[in-house]
Amino acid sequence: MKKAKGGSGSFMHKVSEFIVDKRGFIFLAVIIGIIFSAFSIGWVKVQNDLTSFLPDKSDSKAGVDVMMEEFTLFGSAQIMVANISLDKAWEIKEQLENVEGITMVDFGEDSARYNNVSACYTLNFAYAQNDERCSVALDEVKLLLDGYDSYISSDIGNPLGDILNGEIMLIMIVAVVLIITMLLLTSKSVVELPVILLTFLAAMIINMGTNFIYGEISFVSNTVTSLLQLALSLDYAVILINRFREEYERRSLHDAVVEALTKAVPEVFGSSLTTVGGLAAMMCMQFKLGPDMAMCLIKAVLLAMLSVFIVMPGLLMIFGKALKKTEHKSLIPDVSFIGKFAYKTRKVVVPLFVVVIIAAMLVSGACPFSYGYTDQEAAKMNEQTLAKKMITDNFGSTNMVALIVPAGDYEKEAELLKALEAREEVSSTMGLANTVAMDGYTLASGLNPRQFSELAGLDYEIASVVYAAYAATQEDYGAIINNLSAYEVPLIDIFLFVSEQIDSGLVSIEGEQAEMLASAKELMGTAKDMLVGENFDRMVVYLNLPSDGEEVFSFLDEMKSIAKSYYEDGEVYIVGNATTAKDFKESFVVDNIVVAAVSIITVLFVLLLSFKSIVMPVILILIIQGAIWINFSIPTLLDTPLFFLGYIIISAIQMGANIDYAIVIATRYNEVKGEMSPRDAIIETMSFAFPTVITSGTIMSVAGLLIGYMSSEATISSLGLNLGRGTIISIILVLFVLPQFLLVSDKLVDKTSFNIFKKKEATDARLDGRVRLCGQVSGEINGRIEGVVDGIIDGNVNLTLHSGKIVEKKEENNDDE
Repeated sequence: MKKAKGGSGSFMHKVSEFIVDKRGFIFLAVIIGIIFSAFSIGWVKVQNDLTSFLPDKSDSKAGVDVMMEEFTLFGSAQIMVANISLDKAWEIKEQLENVEGITMVDFGEDSARYNNVSACYTLNFAYAQNDERCSVALDEVKLLLDGYDSYISSDIGNPLGDILNGEIMLIMIVAVVLIITMLLLTSKSVVELPVILLTFLAAMIINMGTNFIYGEISFVSNTVTSLLQLALSLDYAVILINRFREEYERRSLHDAVVEALTKAVPEVFGSSLTTVGGLAAMMCMQFKLGPDMAMCLIKAVLLAMLSVFIVMPGLLMIFGKALKKTEHKSLIPDVSFIGKFAYKTRKVVVPLFVVVIIAAMLVSGACPFSYGYTDQEAAKMNEQTLAKKMITDNFGSTNMVALIVPAGDYEKEAELLKALEAREEVSSTMGLANTVAMDGYTLASGLNPRQFSELAGLDYEIASVVYAAYAATQEDYGAIINNLSAYEVPLIDIFLFVSEQIDSGLVSIEGEQAEMLASAKELMGTAKDMLVGENFDRMVVYLNLPSDGEEVFSFLDEMKSIAKSYYEDGEVYIVGNATTAKDFKESFVVDNIVVAAVSIITVLFVLLLSFKSIVMPVILILIIQGAIWINFSIPTLLDTPLFFLGYIIISAIQMGANIDYAIVIATRYNEVKGEMSPRDAIIETMSFAFPTVITSGTIMSVAGLLIGYMSSEATISSLGLNLGRGTIISIILVLFVLPQFLLVSDKLVDKTSFNIFKKKEATDARLDGRVRLCGQVSGEINGRIEGVVDGIIDGNVNLTLHSGKIVEKKEENNDDE
């Protein structure tokens, strides 16, 4: 069919025509992008540790950075073997000790780690946690325990990444099936499905493949972004398809797609502003997981919008005729009862809702928050979380923190450890200064040549030579000259020094002494790597307190004050799950206020520009904010602690995304209220908006609930459950509360409306001859005319110019002016 020449000739129309006409080149470019992204997905680095997203100025982040730089973090694992006798437990301990790569198997003193016919072992590995040899050793342990009822909890390898990769694939498959089912119920043509799915498949793959530009993203963003991309952006595709269906009734396929795209672009762009605005609020968070999620989700939404703009028009050209042929009656039932209900209850629902949201605001303000990441539980458990739960239930949990102090003064360390052990909040401590190594000496005990020779079984003369050599390396020549016999060196330092001399061939020792020194070298070398750095020393403190709550937070401050009293001029750090929870809380106090304020202000600004009314944006925000307060009142009423991240992130997403449902209803009501009675207007509005709201809202809530109930990672599960529940509440409020507000506030909305641009005074014009009109006019041109005119007129002009311009043409043949 020959293309009908038409259209407004506007810039947007020309761009739309270019996109449709050059669809072959666009498809080629998108396919290349998809192929590239399929490979680049492997370049994306995923961070599984939430502490790496703490603010740089936080104590935990600074302490973790020092610890990673100064000390070797050896691999470890906790293993529980159930339904075994005590004798079998000791036998298994011996077998574990013989596994290559394991340096120590802790079974507690006097079988303290045997309970409920189960044994619990703590394994320490000879290699760093991220060393591949740790994974090999752990695999041997799993093989050894094959056949036993065993539970293994360890961060060796990437267990969380492997678990989440499997889960997200299953979640996506289930989500796609449910979304297809929902689209079949709400669509008017079966062919809409391949058009929508192909559009978003391209956007998803390209979004995942381009995440490498961030260098590193969180496991949370990596898991939820793709599903939320579809849930947040599906409206864009629905808008374009609906526009296309309208235009195809009276135009050729080509012109229908062009015109539909021309009209849909500003509508889709406007719809995306509130979503992007809400997500952008997370960029203001101190806790860097917020900016991480914001960047990933904003890019996902923008790529989805771009795909709708450039990929979907081409698909409509391919599937357009089939789409029209396969149209069927909508399966959505008549919902006029919603509008009738709104009209009848308008004077009751509005004041009732005001009371409800005031109560919800107060109740949600008392929401019990949880900040301890390791204490969270998901609706579903994986092998790791099950193992941790079994070990905790049978043997209790441990709250361990690392105390990092300036290096070099073992006496101060001994005094500090003694002071901490005197506190009832501390169960035990471990450091060089109190770890017994041999014959009652600690690793930090000072030994003179005589004591060392007796301990190591060396001749005194050899020991003296070794001490003299050590003093020379330390440039402590006074000890050599004055009194070498009284020169004391920490046990760990002199043992490692002797081992170095043996390895270099300067000292020769054979027999039992050589074996003893070799064994001591391995153990002490490991201890030094763990506890001694170039600038800092590390001590381990076990607390008799939970890892979350005001009690432990208060003691951590006291503990730091105690340590600072010994190291007034140096930096002191405390690192552990409890300190991370404390820093999470401190960042939450600020982040919660900032994100809420920024999201509301951003959305309010967009709504002011869209509705040009002061009252209408306030109503829409009040409805969605009410949904947020009701959503987070539920944990308070159930007395269930809510992980703090769920409150901040879901509040921002709910405000930015769910408000689109309210905008659809408010916009339609504004369009029709002048044409019919308020009752008929609200009935027509709800009938028109219901399919869009229920489709988009259901997909968003389904996406959230699937993530919540199918993910075994507690943070991701919490986000999903709160998003799903919050979206359901938003749907209910925009369908059964917002209409009443629109009816009651109708006159107030009109009175508070405004024009951003000053209206130009009307100009009367009477011209004969050739005239060019461009603008809003009313009058006669050889007959009555009223409307927007852009063209050249030959004849008598007698009209009123309300806006634009009118120019009398002097040169009759100059048609291009």
